[in-house]
Amino acid sequence: MTGSIEGLERFDCPGKGRGLRVTRPFRVGELLLSCPPFSHVLSVKERGCYCENCFTRKEGLAKCGKCKKAFYCNVKCQKADWAMHKLECSAMTAFGENWCPSEMTRLVARILAKKKTQKESCASEKILLIGDIQSHVEDEDNEQKQNREADIAALHRFYSKHLDLPEHKDLQTLLSQVACNGFTIEDDELSHMGTAVYPDVALINHSCLPSVIVTYNGTSAEVRAVQDMKPGDEVLISYIDLLYPTDDRNHRLRESYFFTCNCQECKSKSKDKAKLKVRKRSDPIEPDDISNMTRYARKTIREFRACKHIKNILPSSLLEMCEQSLEQMGSVFADSNVFMLHMMYQAMGVCLYLQDAEGAVSYGERIIKPYSQLYPPYSLNVSSMYLKLGRLYMSLEKHSAGVRALKKAMAIMEVAHGKDHLYLKELRKEITQK
Repeated sequence: MTGSIEGLERFDCPGKGRGLRVTRPFRVGELLLSCPPFSHVLSVKERGCYCENCFTRKEGLAKCGKCKKAFYCNVKCQKADWAMHKLECSAMTAFGENWCPSEMTRLVARILAKKKTQKESCASEKILLIGDIQSHVEDEDNEQKQNREADIAALHRFYSKHLDLPEHKDLQTLLSQVACNGFTIEDDELSHMGTAVYPDVALINHSCLPSVIVTYNGTSAEVRAVQDMKPGDEVLISYIDLLYPTDDRNHRLRESYFFTCNCQECKSKSKDKAKLKVRKRSDPIEPDDISNMTRYARKTIREFRACKHIKNILPSSLLEMCEQSLEQMGSVFADSNVFMLHMMYQAMGVCLYLQDAEGAVSYGERIIKPYSQLYPPYSLNVSSMYLKLGRLYMSLEKHSAGVRALKKAMAIMEVAHGKDHLYLKELRKEITQK
């Protein structure tokens, strides 16, 4: 152990290994922990919109004079990021369009660079060192191993000029550690901004009934209570999207994190019936029809996910896929069934991309009530949906509906992000200005 965090302690958790628990009471919305990243990287898609160093979003960012690819708030941010940006700056120019490391590769390169210059534990390692976070190399399947090997090849191809890369086995371990413990940094609407690793936050175990939530303030991770907590209570976050039924959640946990959840919700499956609701019909739906449609839904979701990554696929084709699957599933499933909600959410995203505000609103309005019922309290999935709807209403000059939706988003975000977060300040301006 490297140090301590007031109000928290590390402990050995039966059946889970290490864990984190509180040593004093915490109320809903109270901050347990603020942790800077050990290393972070901005998504290539967000370059030009956010500062590479601090993730501030603003107009008029200054461009790196050498590569012309990275953008910064000012000279101070550019200098602060240079030790990391120099790993990529000349390589991006030299490789041109062939420069294509994954976000995972880019983050691991930055971790290696920091470890090389680090003389003592940093502010993100108060109770867990970067080298001590959990690895699952021995548990990975063939596809995951192939992905690791591709990342290792990319490290040698794009970063060997500026990095002395460790042994192959050590790279496999580090990549596995980051895959299982990395955090996706998202904005207020849950759009992907980048990836980071926070050793102290990685100590927190999973539950489908989380006691805390992780949000981001710039590049720092902030952990706040979403339940009242008493001394001795374990700090628990959700590693996955909690919309789905128990079997689907545990399939995702086994696939990505190599364990099965045994929380009270997974034991009782209390929300599964509502999540898998079928349509009311005069002629009862046969169990085999429900099973067949569930298999169809899961297959369609996988196929849609694959299609989104096909180069040059038309958005209209994706929307047609959504509409066809919704029509098919709608013969058996209720609108509030999670598989219906999943495809409605995808359809809403395509409408937003096509700048079809009316279409996006029509899907959002069908989604928001079931989301509010099926997700846990203070869910970012719910607040982000209210935000999107509120902003869409405003764009359509439906001001009273917009204000109502934005205020509902704000009520959740004040707990999840804290009342003084920049997102809340901007949201209050949106509400009052309109």
